[in-house]
Amino acid sequence: MTHDPYTGVYPALPTPFHDDESIDHATLADHARRLEAAGVAGVVPVGTTGESATLTHDEHVAVVETVADAVSTPVVAGAGSNATHEALDLAQRSVDAGADGLLLISPYYNRPEPAGMEHHFRTIADALDVPQVVYNVPSRTGRNVAVETAVSLAAHPNVVGYKAASGDVGRASEVIERTRDEAFTVLSGEDGLNLPLCSVGAMGCISVTANVEPERVVAMVEAALDDDYATARAIHQDLAPLSRALFTETNPIPLKAALAMREDSPETMRSPLSRLSEQSRDQLREALAALDSDTTPAAEVDL
Repeated sequence: MTHDPYTGVYPALPTPFHDDESIDHATLADHARRLEAAGVAGVVPVGTTGESATLTHDEHVAVVETVADAVSTPVVAGAGSNATHEALDLAQRSVDAGADGLLLISPYYNRPEPAGMEHHFRTIADALDVPQVVYNVPSRTGRNVAVETAVSLAAHPNVVGYKAASGDVGRASEVIERTRDEAFTVLSGEDGLNLPLCSVGAMGCISVTANVEPERVVAMVEAALDDDYATARAIHQDLAPLSRALFTETNPIPLKAALAMREDSPETMRSPLSRLSEQSRDQLREALAALDSDTTPAAEVDL
């Protein structure tokens, strides 16, 4: 069957840890429920923001189960590996754990050529009848998903989208242009580019910032999709200092600090990630304080 493409705002969930680095499932479930209540379109556990690289496969599956049990909104689970057979196994286990769809990072480190990249994604798409999003993040993987590869995969009934996190608006725009006749969407994967990408045809975002300011991010994307760019631009500008502060250091280090300030959520990272520096922490506090004191109409959009 052909699945409906994803649109709207999908926060990329962090994985909270206790002081001993075991997973804090209660805080994870509470955070997912808060985001659902804020009106997000779905949630994305165990992606880059969820520190998936430091989770065992059993822990990965347990996180998916916790989130799927906590919310009724779609759960799009991160999955992937630089070995196709391992990526398929993890994807299958994530679906079995309750994931409604999959965010599939491209193979990293071994840097496959386009033919190998496409075979990797097709293997999973052929095996699992759930909606799947191809994730292009060359800063993490060392290789772009070629535009031709994305366009070819868009014709597959189980491949419903492309997460654009290369920093290249032109590349994402070309994918949008060449897949507009398919049941397929491009989602922004960089918060600073959410509005620019929506302006060229992206239909939403997989967002780090939405963990902290879900209502504002949802309002911005909804305004952009309604062609109300005056409202969308005002909210984008309100959010810009926070989005910058959340990427002063490796994601999700600043995000966990922000959630500790906002929700009393644990700030613990898994090694080798470390605690946020004081300089970056000050920048983050300033950005949050500015939003907390903001009374402009853009901060009061009726959702």
